[in-house]
Amino acid sequence: MSFFYSLFLCGLISTFTASPTVADQNDPKLDELFVQLRVAESIKKASGIEAEIWATWAYSGDELVDRHMSLGMKAMHAGALRLSLREFSTVIDLDQNFAEGWNKRATIYYMMGDYDKSVKDIERTLALEPRHYGAISGMALIFDATRNLASALKAWQQVLEFTPYNLQIRKHVKDLENEVQGKAI
Repeated sequence: MSFFYSLFLCGLISTFTASPTVADQNDPKLDELFVQLRVAESIKKASGIEAEIWATWAYSGDELVDRHMSLGMKAMHAGALRLSLREFSTVIDLDQNFAEGWNKRATIYYMMGDYDKSVKDIERTLALEPRHYGAISGMALIFDATRNLASALKAWQQVLEFTPYNLQIRKHVKDLENEVQGKAI
């Protein structure tokens, strides 16, 4: 399993295991969490902040929506992609403004290899939560997979704006910069 696929799944796991906070991408607490994330002094500190961000994104505050999110996550972790797709589609049907519902469905489409549908859901996620570095990472993974290196580089650079401590993404960005500029990696 590649590092970047692992990174993608790491966000999913944090969402599933972290305890819920107030509610979704509109929680005012996110502003401070993003400030803290950018200046985190260690990977351990940053990981805790990221877990809190993911938990906030994943909790809508609506019992029915949250139940379908939970069912979708369980199905995803069990490898039941069609079932998780159905659950996340239900989440979207119940709340069109819940960014994480769109992001999770984008993830499922990515895992199924349907990049076009994944991109559409990522775009919707980012319209609702422009700071969603998980969605930006998903877009970067699609650009990597389709060898759109200039776009991949731009997307990974955006992710680093939120997660500057991530040395593996930094290395990948440097490698992409070299490749885009025509240098050997």
